[in-house]
Amino acid sequence: MGGRQILEARRLLARTLEGDPPEHERAAAARSVVAELGSPERLLELIGELASDQGDPEGCAKLSYRHVLGFDKLLLIDAGPRHMLRAHLWHRGSGAVGEEDIHNHRSALASYIVRGRIAMELYEAGDEGGIDAARYQESLAQRSADWLLEPAGPARLRMTHVGQYAAGSSYALPAHTLHRAWCDTDAPTVTLFLETGSGRRAHTDVFTAAGPHPGAVAKVPLDVDGYLGALSGLAELLRSS
Repeated sequence: MGGRQILEARRLLARTLEGDPPEHERAAAARSVVAELGSPERLLELIGELASDQGDPEGCAKLSYRHVLGFDKLLLIDAGPRHMLRAHLWHRGSGAVGEEDIHNHRSALASYIVRGRIAMELYEAGDEGGIDAARYQESLAQRSADWLLEPAGPARLRMTHVGQYAAGSSYALPAHTLHRAWCDTDAPTVTLFLETGSGRRAHTDVFTAAGPHPGAVAKVPLDVDGYLGALSGLAELLRSS
């Protein structure tokens, strides 16, 4: 099911990420494939096909939503459990939780900056130096898609890296890497985001220095019309770049 660009993207993902290579090889392959699929011309064609109802809009809409960290998370290709390809549309200063949260992921990831710029900090936990933070263990509710945040005690975090990633650049991170990222420009930023690997963690770790979090944060998926409309809006944004 799908148009030419959808089928070619699925084949490229399967061909590039097949097998179980060492982590550094898989990270390099993931960066390569998001850079290839994230070229503005190719991504625009892919999104155009998806916006014209040539993919799986119902299935993708159920896994697309406004993330609490301030970006629209739009699923493009679901090839789970091996990999999922998403487009992220970032809006400066729109996160419900905000830039204060440091977190990791369920799966290894690779991201390509299509337009705009992302700022990112990396952290590691330790006993000395750094900042005081409250640690939470995040999981998904069994009867809903809400995020559950369970307090897991105090922590200290030390920053190990700070950088800016402009259009045309990419990065890859193992699942356990602690980081925070945000839109670093006034104009919207678009990234192509790939979750990869068969070993998906049951929870993530969230650290905040901004005060206590609620025990649950609602995740509201898009309906099909909202999903197709978001894709059309994203296509218009890419055309104007």
